[in-house]
Amino acid sequence: MAATLMMASCKQETKQEAPASFIGKQEITVKDGRMTPEALWAMGRIGSLSVSPDAQKVAYTVAYYSVPENKSHRVIYLMNADGSENKMLTTSSYSEGDPQWINDGKEIAFLSSEGGSNQLWIMNADGSNRRQVSSYDGDIEGFAFSPDETKVLFIAQISNGKSTVEKYPDLPKASGMVITDLMFKHWDEYVMTIPHPFLAEFDGMHVGNEIDIMSGEPYECPMKPFGGIEQLAWSPDSKTIAYTSRKKVGKEYALSTDSDIYLYNVESKETTNLCKQPNDPDQNMGYDTNPKFSADGKYIAWQSMERDGYESDRNRLCVYDLSSKQKTYVTEAFESNVDDYCWGNDSQSFYFVGVWHGTTMLYQTNLQGEVKKLTDGVYDYGSVAMLGDKLITKRHSMSEADEIYAVSADGKIDQLTHENDHIFSQLALGKVEERWVKTTDGKDMLVWVIYPSNFDPNKKYPALLFCEGGPQSPVSQFWSYRWNFQIMAANDYVIVAPNRRGLPGFGMEWLEEISGDYAGQCMKDYLAAIDDVKKEPFVDENRLGCVGASFGGYSVYWLAGNHDKRFKAFISHDGIFNVEQQYLETEELWFTQWDLGGPYWDKNPIAQKSVATSPHKYIEKWDTPILCIHGEKDYRILSSQGQSAFAAAILRGIPAELLLYPDENHWVLKPQNGILWQRTFFEWLDKWLKK
Repeated sequence: MAATLMMASCKQETKQEAPASFIGKQEITVKDGRMTPEALWAMGRIGSLSVSPDAQKVAYTVAYYSVPENKSHRVIYLMNADGSENKMLTTSSYSEGDPQWINDGKEIAFLSSEGGSNQLWIMNADGSNRRQVSSYDGDIEGFAFSPDETKVLFIAQISNGKSTVEKYPDLPKASGMVITDLMFKHWDEYVMTIPHPFLAEFDGMHVGNEIDIMSGEPYECPMKPFGGIEQLAWSPDSKTIAYTSRKKVGKEYALSTDSDIYLYNVESKETTNLCKQPNDPDQNMGYDTNPKFSADGKYIAWQSMERDGYESDRNRLCVYDLSSKQKTYVTEAFESNVDDYCWGNDSQSFYFVGVWHGTTMLYQTNLQGEVKKLTDGVYDYGSVAMLGDKLITKRHSMSEADEIYAVSADGKIDQLTHENDHIFSQLALGKVEERWVKTTDGKDMLVWVIYPSNFDPNKKYPALLFCEGGPQSPVSQFWSYRWNFQIMAANDYVIVAPNRRGLPGFGMEWLEEISGDYAGQCMKDYLAAIDDVKKEPFVDENRLGCVGASFGGYSVYWLAGNHDKRFKAFISHDGIFNVEQQYLETEELWFTQWDLGGPYWDKNPIAQKSVATSPHKYIEKWDTPILCIHGEKDYRILSSQGQSAFAAAILRGIPAELLLYPDENHWVLKPQNGILWQRTFFEWLDKWLKK
């Protein structure tokens, strides 16, 4: 953040190279009905959506990927509210997205890189009359028109401190950074810029005269690394902007999750902190984010965590009465997270999505906190918005990529898009089965078992224990383009995916049992799951593998030294190998402060336990082949962890491989790297589990 580093360059280059060609829907033939890496990367990925003012049309985005060109391309589609007359609106070779309806539904505003940088454009609702309306000196990263459409709120980067060249003009080619505080890096970048909200005028033709509403403040809004326009909102009368910010820098930022909701008065330019009101005993010390005004303008709601430093605290729905200045929490009856939400049309109710017992469903609540479940099934609903008197949502499962659905008040569910039907219609998918396993302390644990695609109960199959990351993210009905269970099933593996201790959707006691005890009950839960499933006659207990990423990667490294010869192969992606390294190497120190108990040099018994049970402490017990995967732009868990684990295995004489990506972060985002990941993953497993 501000003053944390002196940068080599204070301005990012925004000019973009013209793409080689338009990338659209990929046609692919699937051999023998088996999912392949190429089939996964051929799938269109549905993104944001926007409902027209009359609720008769829906604009939405789809991202397509080209493996030969190793790049992606985003386009905008338009369809009727019932899913009919679906057509592609944008056919430029430049990525375009973030559609927003304006001019009473006659036009759609969107972002396009066609002019050389990401700018605001407008087109007619039928895709005609495209025109660029902003000329900001830099990239616009998100936007929201005021309800009266006289102003635009947008996000852009500003410089984060003084550059090396500014201080030493005679050293224009110096690349060194003088660092004076923490948070000089975040996720996958050195923090040379930070996002700020800008307010601009709009006359119907042009966007201009922008002002930074946080001018002079060295704080992020929205918050890195993933925050977007959802962290800001307009009041219905266009007079007030609500925004999210954690107004801290350096060490204070690195140790705290305390973000707040602020109100900015457009006319007076005054700012009020809603979370830290005088004489209010509830000072909202954890994450507070994603504000939304009610349609009548009487209330503002946001997602709120209670405790500072605990990034996996329960996400509650907080409602603030703008007249009485009173806060209430309206999802207390739901002992899990509010992952997304929207106001009902009546300004008295809400719809939200949250996970419970391994599935993410739609729920309704009101100002009195009366919660009602609206959907059921073996799915995850991933978002929610109003579609007239219905809800519009994205839904996926372990067997289905995202599609858009409409949900009516009587529970009727209609699928509106069929983006990947041409691929899924060719696939033989493995059965997904819910299984409840008794843990070593006598509790019931939900375990998902995914069967091989062409399952034959008379055969014996190798099985994979999947270790979830987070560490507190659910093993629900998620769909992944990397950790995809159906491609594992297509390669004739049985997958065992337990909702071990530390995952949401089973109450707070279950969720919090992992904090400060990474190597405790959650590891026993893993082993209880695989020990239960391996008893099945179709599982070959002599061909078991263990795989996972992030905390799942930590789990793999720990189990490698504590598995009592259960497993014949391990794969760890971006895992923590050495807890002492992790405490000082990661950037978001609130995470290790809370989860690992604080600095390893303290006498704190939790911290001492975390160090004593670190995976690297068991290296003398490693006896099983292991593949380590890591990205060198991963600043959450540095690649030194994976490289250290690999070196330790080699020095111990254990068969090992290292897949190292110089250009990937905690994830693998480039198409060819993604396919390389899948090929390496299965070549390793097949080598040791299919002999």
